[in-house]
Amino acid sequence: MAERFAIAQVAPHPLEDANEVGTFAGEVSKELAARGHKVLLLAPSRSPELVRESRRLIRAAHKHPEDLFDPEGGVRVLGVGELLFNASRKGINPAPPVDIARTIEEVLSVAPLDFVHVHEPWAPSAGSVALRHSRALNVGSFHAPAERVLSTQVARKFVELFFGRMDARTASYEATAELMNTFFPSSYRLLRPGVTPEPREARTGGPLRIAFSDREERGALRLFLRALRHLPEELPWEAVVYTKTGIPTLRSSLRNRVTVVSDEDAAFAAADIVVAASLGQVTAPGVLVKALGVGAVPLAARVPVYEEVLREGDLGLHFDVGDVDVLAAQLERAIRDADLRTKLAKAGGEARQELAWSGVADQVEEIYRGLAALRHDPDPKPEVRARVKKNPLIDVDLHMHTDHSSDCATPVDVLLATARDVGLGAIAVTDHNEISGAYEAAEKAAQYGVKVIIGEEVMTADQGEVIGLFLTEKIPRGMTLEETIAEIRRQGGIVYVPHPFDRLHAVPDYEHMLKVVNQIDAIEVFNPRIAIPAFNEEAVRFAGKYRIVGGAGTDSHVAQGLGSVRITMRDFDGPEEFLESLRDADIAAKPSSLRYAQVQALKFLQTKATPPAARRATRRRKVAKAVAGRGGQ
Repeated sequence: MAERFAIAQVAPHPLEDANEVGTFAGEVSKELAARGHKVLLLAPSRSPELVRESRRLIRAAHKHPEDLFDPEGGVRVLGVGELLFNASRKGINPAPPVDIARTIEEVLSVAPLDFVHVHEPWAPSAGSVALRHSRALNVGSFHAPAERVLSTQVARKFVELFFGRMDARTASYEATAELMNTFFPSSYRLLRPGVTPEPREARTGGPLRIAFSDREERGALRLFLRALRHLPEELPWEAVVYTKTGIPTLRSSLRNRVTVVSDEDAAFAAADIVVAASLGQVTAPGVLVKALGVGAVPLAARVPVYEEVLREGDLGLHFDVGDVDVLAAQLERAIRDADLRTKLAKAGGEARQELAWSGVADQVEEIYRGLAALRHDPDPKPEVRARVKKNPLIDVDLHMHTDHSSDCATPVDVLLATARDVGLGAIAVTDHNEISGAYEAAEKAAQYGVKVIIGEEVMTADQGEVIGLFLTEKIPRGMTLEETIAEIRRQGGIVYVPHPFDRLHAVPDYEHMLKVVNQIDAIEVFNPRIAIPAFNEEAVRFAGKYRIVGGAGTDSHVAQGLGSVRITMRDFDGPEEFLESLRDADIAAKPSSLRYAQVQALKFLQTKATPPAARRATRRRKVAKAVAGRGGQ
């Protein structure tokens, strides 16, 4: 039986408003729920009643998280906050009120989710809030091919950080994917919106109905009304305009033919022709998709995304952007030529079958299952895990350096003596691109009563560093991340990724991490030398959602750093027992901000500020003291 997931779909606009993003999230949610998945649909709302009921459910879920989902197996719609206003400009999202951000954070902290699927997660929006607080696997869907200047120009670096939390990205149109790759290069899977078949209102005779939805820039509506004035007086037509903001004063020739409504479904219900007249600034491809759903003939400006939806004219008619004369001529042609309308309606009917929402849900499930397959087995070797649980507890540090690293002045004897003195039972010596220090430590380990794991922190060609634990040979620097991991595995070692999201270090980018995530054995989720705590938090999130074992280490370049973080785990013999013991380990750490400054200053003093002769003399004194202490064991 196929795996069933717990999913939160997050839409940016109130569900009461007509918009293609809300339609996409809603239709996909219904399809997924019908297949047995547990689905939440989070969105702002204009309904105080829905918001109050949603908050009641969220509060109750603190005791019983599963109750947050619909007990009947449907979609649980949660109004995460009330919006009482419209965006002043089309295509521009106002910042979500504080209560919306707080409610989304609360839902994501309570609900046991496998996936958070955010739609149009531009900052600021409900989707960007969800990305900030999600601890599940994240899928981001981008719909409109419209640039958000705030995100793409002003705050691009900030937005990139949040987009980096997405494990998969989709685009509704090729035009959208092209735009996204211009500013945020990545892999965008094409996930076209489905068509919702709508029942047509039965009409016998009478004028043809032309529908227009005011989702585009204001100039599109003016262009449409001008084109209507160009139509011959004797043509039998009427027009219905959906708008929330009203229309310009109509000339006398149009007043008896143009009706304004505030319900888009009503405008489209019996439409014969639907016009999309964007000037290229704000497009609304969902209008054309909806036109196909109601069986109307789409007539659209020749902008790339509209041409894409109408398959270069196979499913509708086009006119040049801003050309009122051609728009009027195409309208007249469609009104007069019944055979043309029949032909295009037939093509649209065939497209409706191809673009069913069930097919879209198939693709969404495929994305989810592909990501879920990357998650690690949380208990791959239960017999080893059970055996290790009988061993005594020891404290362990998995990341440290000796003077065999070029940026460290700590002798091996001093490191071992300090590890013993602070109560560590085992350490991993992980010098930069060198294994000799770890070998020396392993040879002397018994004299100090400390177990040593032979490791190396290897610099890859262009994807940062990776640590190999339980190595037998030195691994050369400069190989690709994939090649380095393969070499660690060839030696029977453990692949351990240090400080994976510390952007002040050389680290793999997110997409490279995803490519090798099934080859990673453990991730460093706490490193006290990281200056910004959020980087450690990112590592915790990544390890959690992919079920990767978490580790920690001081990354000590000075002996005084040892003991600031330690892992309490069962004693182990070899890499297999080590990894199973680490699954049940506890990590304890001291506050790191001051400690970071202290150890960085000591590192500088010991490696850069002290003259070579003085460093050698200091080294001799420290080694002599450590060796003398060893004799007293």
